[in-house]
Amino acid sequence: MENRIDYTKAAPGAYKAMAGLEVYLRHCGLEQKLLHLIKTRASQINGCAYCIDMHTKDARALGETEQRLYALNAWRETPFFTERERAALDWTEAVTLIADTHAPDDEYQQVRTQFNEEELVNLTLAIASINAWNRLAISFRTEPGHYQATAKA
Repeated sequence: MENRIDYTKAAPGAYKAMAGLEVYLRHCGLEQKLLHLIKTRASQINGCAYCIDMHTKDARALGETEQRLYALNAWRETPFFTERERAALDWTEAVTLIADTHAPDDEYQQVRTQFNEEELVNLTLAIASINAWNRLAISFRTEPGHYQATAKA
């Protein structure tokens, strides 16, 4: 697989704007490990190898367990995730697959039991953001394997 376009250089203003949203999300109050779980899960659904590589590395740098990362694509069948994480993962799937799901009322009601309004908006923005990053990385064939986790993970 060959990288088609380095979108960070081809449209630096767009990249800077998206990176700005990531800075906001990193400081919005949602748990960092939770953010990496939902980013990894959305990336699994979308088939984005680059983002899976990035967010599993960042999650491990924050102390996430291998067991939970390996089981993430089967999270419903495991006891490894909290109710809050389960609600976030369910919402991640509904929003990532929005053309099929239209964010059902029952899933919305479930996530509302775990997240206040501000948290839910931030969670949904995080899901929307990773879906956008997935589309960039997949479309332009960003090569996985080179990303190194940082202290700000």
